[in-house]
Amino acid sequence: MTEATVGIDGDELTITNADKIMFPERGWTKLDLVNHYLACVDGALAGVFGRPTMLKCFPRGVGEKPYYRKRAPKSAGERYFVEFPSGRTAGYFVPRTPYDVIWMAQLNCVDLNPWPSRVEHVENADEFRIDLDPTPEATWPEVQAVAMTVAETLNDFGLNGYPKTSGSKGIHIYVRIEPVYSFLEVRKAALAFGREVERRRPDIVTTQWRKEDRHGVFIDYNQNSRDRTIASAYSVRPTGWVSTPLTWAEVPVVELADFPMVGFAARYERLGDVMAGIDDEAFSLGSLLDHAARDMAGDLPGEPWPESFGRPRGRRSWWPLPDEPQ
Repeated sequence: MTEATVGIDGDELTITNADKIMFPERGWTKLDLVNHYLACVDGALAGVFGRPTMLKCFPRGVGEKPYYRKRAPKSAGERYFVEFPSGRTAGYFVPRTPYDVIWMAQLNCVDLNPWPSRVEHVENADEFRIDLDPTPEATWPEVQAVAMTVAETLNDFGLNGYPKTSGSKGIHIYVRIEPVYSFLEVRKAALAFGREVERRRPDIVTTQWRKEDRHGVFIDYNQNSRDRTIASAYSVRPTGWVSTPLTWAEVPVVELADFPMVGFAARYERLGDVMAGIDDEAFSLGSLLDHAARDMAGDLPGEPWPESFGRPRGRRSWWPLPDEPQ
């Protein structure tokens, strides 16, 4: 195995096993992965900056299962210690610099997986995530159609969303929000939003939690839970595709396979970080929480608000705050 040295903002990092095959079906190496992140490092850093980040490592490439490291090694530049309901703690890695992004690639992290909150307000999300997760029978054009309905619905609630491909089968839309809401409140807003999109497109949208009850495209509102991670912008997925920020004009016309890791640098050089404006304004969830209250009261059409919403799902996976039901 060979080593390679790469430069990042005046620093150098040694890439061990640089010729290791990370994508067996494509022949792409660890150095190819590193070069991808070097090419779009500013955009990749923006997606994880200041956030507790799970280290999802593929030491044998994407052909084998990854292992997940909540506890970053002591060599990490910054760690933030999070306490869980079990009483255990984990020192999550907190990326702050371009070097940190490449350091994660050196650890065989193919995709980058941050929390929806930053360490300065770790119990209050600042990223409202809309995850469009297609069921097996759903088509990519249906996912695109739902994304455009999401854009229309966001506009009606006075919110601005930033879409990106998931790098797998779906689309993610992020909204920057004021970091003043509990995770239960954000999840409540997310469910209310998903149910509104479902009212507009009942033919292809579902918010049903049980898989056997779903059809079309599932809006996964639980991606807004505490310590839930999603592959961030410019992450490479095990598919070999990049989770790519899009303009809204691109959403109806792109194909998932348009964004392979090798060759992606040309798009980034041409367009820069398409998601760069996301931090320019943080939005209130007030209008969505009002909508949620109406929905819970039965003042809106559709299925009753799910009775199970907000109930503890087990002490290891649910973190109650003072304003949340115990």
